[in-house]
Amino acid sequence: MKPNTLRHIFNVWPPFLLSGIHVTELAPDWSFARVELRMRPWNRNYVGTHFGGSLFAMTDPFWMILAKERLGRDYYVWDKAAEIEFVKPGKGTLHAEFRLDPHVLDEIRAETANGQKYLRWMPADVFNAQNEVVARVRKQIYVRLKPEARTAATG
Repeated sequence: MKPNTLRHIFNVWPPFLLSGIHVTELAPDWSFARVELRMRPWNRNYVGTHFGGSLFAMTDPFWMILAKERLGRDYYVWDKAAEIEFVKPGKGTLHAEFRLDPHVLDEIRAETANGQKYLRWMPADVFNAQNEVVARVRKQIYVRLKPEARTAATG
């Protein structure tokens, strides 16, 4: 699937659409994503700020998707674990960016070359309009070279 197609699908996907989550950019080479969380009357919490679950949801799939697409079909890539730290109340439009640098991909390929699984923590901060950190999110991805690719690599 092309990144722009997936971006459009995300933006009409009910869990994102109804939460006010909007994918504003998904790079053609899968190296970058930018996501916004827009304040709506139905996504505010009891005290009038963004619901914490929406802050987490806006960051949920992106590290796994970027890594999976950049590494290609020879790798299993899954989400393994996640952490979120709420730093300050989130109000207005919030945003998060995900940039998968080539050196991270090189590290993953090196760590999985022998067929072992590799777990890597990937950080993503959520910012408000003043570029203040509202939340810190860490996602742990699981990566492993598929058996048929291991055989071909050592073959």
